[in-house]
Amino acid sequence: MRPTPLRPLLLACSLALGTVSMTATAQDRHAHAATTDGTLLSISASAEASRVPDIATLSTGVVTQAADANGAMRANAEQMTRLTAAIKAAGIAERDVQTSGINLSPQYRYAENQPPAITGYQASNSVNLKVRDVRRLGAVLDALVASGANQINGPTFEIDDADAVQDEARAAALKKAQQRAEVYAASLGMRVRRIVSISENGGFQPPRPMLAMRAVAQDASSPVSPGETTLTANLDVVFELGR
Repeated sequence: MRPTPLRPLLLACSLALGTVSMTATAQDRHAHAATTDGTLLSISASAEASRVPDIATLSTGVVTQAADANGAMRANAEQMTRLTAAIKAAGIAERDVQTSGINLSPQYRYAENQPPAITGYQASNSVNLKVRDVRRLGAVLDALVASGANQINGPTFEIDDADAVQDEARAAALKKAQQRAEVYAASLGMRVRRIVSISENGGFQPPRPMLAMRAVAQDASSPVSPGETTLTANLDVVFELGR
């Protein structure tokens, strides 16, 4: 039985594989050239969007003192019960009230060359509040003090639907970046092909005072100026320019 000649078959396979390899290499080079024949332009742009805040947060509480620890805590509980009732009467929902701290500590008298001596005890209880109608904030503050609150910190202001305001700033920043890219492209006799990438660094600015908002009520409530809360969008956009 005569052996089958393999040399012609191997030569044909080698030629076929070489053709496939050369074709693939040419295609890769063509694809690489297609992705790098443009000019990349990086632009940083920022924009702001502002709103009058519609939510105020603050903390309030009661501090009491007594000769013994039990007396300080009992007096604090009684006063805090009245404060809690006033908070509810002011229309603040339970979900917007959160205890932030309860503390009991001894009070000392210090004298030279003598160890500290306990003179009594101080108890404190504080809660964080969220007021969802900023126009009523002055009246709420007055009601808290009238019910026995002797500690108030705040307020701080925020926007309830902050995402919508942030999106407005994002859209404005992107539009600004696109306009700048068009200017560069026109100056070079080119056109903007596409956006290659977008990266974002968010931003926040504190409330801006608004003097016109100072008189928010007709009565003698504590004056409150919510100002404006500003959200900032900072974008880094890479464009591809071409002929």
